[in-house]
Amino acid sequence: MTANKEDYIKAIYKLGGERELVPNKPIAEQLGIAAPSVTEMLTRLAREGFIAYTPYKGSILTDKGLASCIRVVRSHRLWEVFLMRHLGYSWSEAHEDAHLLEHTAPPRLVERLDRFLNFPACCPHGSVIPSADGSADLPELVPLTALAVGDTSCIRRVTEEAELLDYLEPLGFAVGEAFTVKSRALYEGPVTLTVKDAYDISISYKAAGKIFVDPA
Repeated sequence: MTANKEDYIKAIYKLGGERELVPNKPIAEQLGIAAPSVTEMLTRLAREGFIAYTPYKGSILTDKGLASCIRVVRSHRLWEVFLMRHLGYSWSEAHEDAHLLEHTAPPRLVERLDRFLNFPACCPHGSVIPSADGSADLPELVPLTALAVGDTSCIRRVTEEAELLDYLEPLGFAVGEAFTVKSRALYEGPVTLTVKDAYDISISYKAAGKIFVDPA
C-alpha cells in the first residue's frame, strides 16, 4: 500500500470510520485535498477492499482496511514517543517526522521500538497507542469547551494539528496536567486555566475545542 493510500485510511479512522460512515467532505478537509480527488481515491480503496464506500453517504473501514490503518497509527505514535523522549523533538516536530517514519518502518522494527520504549500507553499528544492486535482502551473524554468556570479536570489529549501544537507548546501546555477553569470570555472568547494551582494559561476558544479532558 502506498503512503498516500495509508493517509486516506488513517484520516477515515480518525474521523470514526471504524464504526460509522464518514462523509467525503471531512476527509477532504483533513487531508487538504479537493473533493473530486477524494472521491477518486475512495473508489480505488473500495475496489481494493480497504473500505466500503457508499456514494453520497460515506466510507467505513473494512477489516482489511482497519488492520492496515492500525499498523500505521501504531507506528506513528510510537515514533512520536521515541522522538520526544530520546531526541528532544518538540510536539509539532515529532508529529511531522513520525508521519514520514510511519510509512517506512517494517513491523519488526515497530515491535522492537515498542519494547524499547517499555510499551507506552499513549503518544506525547495523549492519543492511545493501539496494541499489535488493534485493541485499545479509549477513555471517556470531553472537549475543554464543555467545562464551566470552576470545573477541575486534567488534560488528556490534544488534536494533532501542526498549527495547534505550535500554538500550545510555548504556553507551557502539557498532557497530564491538572487544571481549573478560571474564566471564559463571552462570544467564544479566550478560556483561562489555572494549571496545578500555580499559574494561568489563556487559550483561544477554537484551540480549547481541540483539547480533550476528563469529564468534570
